Amino acid sequence: MTDLLTSLHDALTRARHHGADHADALIMRSQNRSAMIRQGKAEGIRHAEGLSLSLRVFHQGRVASVSGNDLTTHALDQLAERACAMAQAVPPSPGDGLAEHPLIPLPQEAITKLDLFDSTPTPEIDALLATAKEMEGTALAHKGITNSSGAAASASTHDIALATSAGFAGQYQRSGHSRSISVVAGTGPHMQRDYAFHNAVHQADLHNPTHLGDEAARHALARLNPIRPKTGFYPVLFAPRVSSSLLAHFAAAINGAAIVQEASFLKDKRGAALFHKGITLTDDPTLPRLAGSRPFDGEGSATLPLNLVENGQLNHWLLDSRCARKLGFPTSNGRAVRSGGSVRPGLSTFYLHPGDHSPSALQSDIKEGVLLTELMGNAINMLTGDYSRGGSGFMIRNGEIAEPVSGITIAGNLLEMFARLIPANDLDLMAGYHAPTIRIDHMSLAGD
Repeated sequence: MTDLLTSLHDALTRARHHGADHADALIMRSQNRSAMIRQGKAEGIRHAEGLSLSLRVFHQGRVASVSGNDLTTHALDQLAERACAMAQAVPPSPGDGLAEHPLIPLPQEAITKLDLFDSTPTPEIDALLATAKEMEGTALAHKGITNSSGAAASASTHDIALATSAGFAGQYQRSGHSRSISVVAGTGPHMQRDYAFHNAVHQADLHNPTHLGDEAARHALARLNPIRPKTGFYPVLFAPRVSSSLLAHFAAAINGAAIVQEASFLKDKRGAALFHKGITLTDDPTLPRLAGSRPFDGEGSATLPLNLVENGQLNHWLLDSRCARKLGFPTSNGRAVRSGGSVRPGLSTFYLHPGDHSPSALQSDIKEGVLLTELMGNAINMLTGDYSRGGSGFMIRNGEIAEPVSGITIAGNLLEMFARLIPANDLDLMAGYHAPTIRIDHMSLAGD
């Protein structure tokens, strides 16, 4: 990967030559293979390779970004010249600039400990097809499973390199593997669909195809003959595959960009107790073998674990350098992420710490409630925190899981929901879930 750093340094040198005060550049090189099976026949085979360089330049308080996929000397010179010409023409952008404290040098052990690259050979298309076929065959063998929406398997590798004119230079590799399947149970108007999936950095950590096929079939069959409960207020359990969505809403509300724009219902809540005591929410980019982990952020800053919420209290916004300056903080907290030339605050591995009780213990005292296993739509007002989503799942009656439900809408206000949130003890980050089962009492449910 040294060729990538050589190209980055070349791009930065040429940006300075064309008048940039400072600059940073990112290269991403990727390979992806994927295969899909539907009803035993190959329906989608893809083998793609990509290369992109994004260059960001700063000139007298102005910033401009350009991108390309040609790393030749002449192409890099043209890219840098165009970026600098743009930076001289755009309006000033106060707050933009390089990170104040980049990692110089980047400790190599930080990359090694993360274990983000699977060195075993990437599966060929035939192996991916065989995996998808095994998943689908397993699911279709279940009595009552009548159709398949497809099964897919994929594998990818990414080379990532970032350098800045302040002296930071870092590079690392990551891999990714995924398996997914969706099947249909029943016939006619009574059909129900469900799915199973798993993503992992290392292929060895993936759930096996038989397990996923069985899981998808069981979920679909369990949803047959649903009812619609009466409209009212109920205690609601969010299963792990949907509970992470609550964390996503919270993360959006504490994103520094939203706080700068005063576009968040939490804009005045830093330092406030939003959750029960004992609730902790952590963003941790240092956890080995997880897709969200990284050795440095999108500006070359250190990435350290950060308790955004501790003992129920909101302590931090998500900050890149620009948002930190805008909000009066001396530096970012290493939460910058990049998409091409765009830099913004974002997450790594953000998770809710588990509670003390099992899911069954959390539901044991519920006389009548709902377990949500799927959510649809997204009517979230980020200015007020008002929450409304469609859903399906199962009734809880006298502490036990009962008949399936569908066609319901749950509603509330996120501030009130956070204050009542109770986590179970079933967090499983390796399964791809960033929150355990969550209980929230007294939620509005629209049904019959």
